[in-house]
Amino acid sequence: MMLNQIVSGAPSALPPVVLAHGLFGQARNLGGLARRLGADRQVVSVDMRNHGESFQSPDHSYEALAGDLAQVIEAQGGRADVVGHSMGGKAAMRLAMTRPELVRRLVVLDIAPVSYPHTQESLIEAMESLDLSGLTLRSQADAALAAKVQDPGVRAFLLQSLDLKAQPPAWKMNLAVLHERMDDVTGFPAGGRPFDGPALFLAGGDSDYVDPRGESAIRAAFPQAVIEHMPGIGHWLHAERPAEVGERVAGFLNGTG
Repeated sequence: MMLNQIVSGAPSALPPVVLAHGLFGQARNLGGLARRLGADRQVVSVDMRNHGESFQSPDHSYEALAGDLAQVIEAQGGRADVVGHSMGGKAAMRLAMTRPELVRRLVVLDIAPVSYPHTQESLIEAMESLDLSGLTLRSQADAALAAKVQDPGVRAFLLQSLDLKAQPPAWKMNLAVLHERMDDVTGFPAGGRPFDGPALFLAGGDSDYVDPRGESAIRAAFPQAVIEHMPGIGHWLHAERPAEVGERVAGFLNGTG
């Protein structure tokens, strides 16, 4: 099965760029990056498995997620630049470490190839407990979700994946599998080989996802890695400073910066 894709931009002498979103997201979450990169080349934004319009599966391992990206790249000609945020960044790293012939350049946004102690199970439990019956407005869902998710920004992000047009309304995520496989999401598989191609790791200066332990793991797995911490910005760096992040990513991928 193939991931759902949004293709934008236009083919050029450079290979396409594949964009992979993070946990609870969907292709359009990286829309700002897609628009910037699409000014120069073709961009393929994907819904990762168990998210958005893509297929659902009981397997949510990074081997499987990397395999999904490989299938997309093979269908696009067999070589691409790959940009991934958080969960999508881990999938992109795993792809580069297992199928390096498919990846020309790699960009990873605020994640490292390590296992993390945190979990997002509380957010899944909040979404699973939400009574969707009778909801017709996103504001209604937001008010109901606020009882368990206090951050309005997090609620807004989660509610982008609530399909109010479905009968009955439904989440565009396989919450049961994401809950069951959370250790896969927060972990990172052993094995693979170092990717010796160009790689850029952008980390939020106010985020703790790329700490000294993470940097060490990055340098071991990606010998050519450039690691940059962007001050005054958190985990969602592409959403907090879209223009700055977009220019940095475009410059790196296009070989101009």
